[in-house]
Amino acid sequence: MAGHTWRLATEALRRAEVYARRDRRQRKRDFRSLWIVRLSAACKQRGIRYSEFINGCKKANILLNRKMLSEIAIADPQGFDAITQEVRAALA
Repeated sequence: MAGHTWRLATEALRRAEVYARRDRRQRKRDFRSLWIVRLSAACKQRGIRYSEFINGCKKANILLNRKMLSEIAIADPQGFDAITQEVRAALA
């Protein structure tokens, strides 16, 4: 019986490693989608679409990633307003 339980334990460990690897990548996707949702909501409040905002950031040479932009939108609304103004100027 010991051999059977040992095999079950090693199979469970192997399965756990597969799930852990899969979920490490899934967590990165989940956080990116969270940042996009936050940015989209902040942009909508300021009358600009998310896709226009990201395009304007590239044109204005604003090199902040989505994580930093969403943190600024939450923690520093005035700073995000300033970024939005830069984006609008670059799009015009």
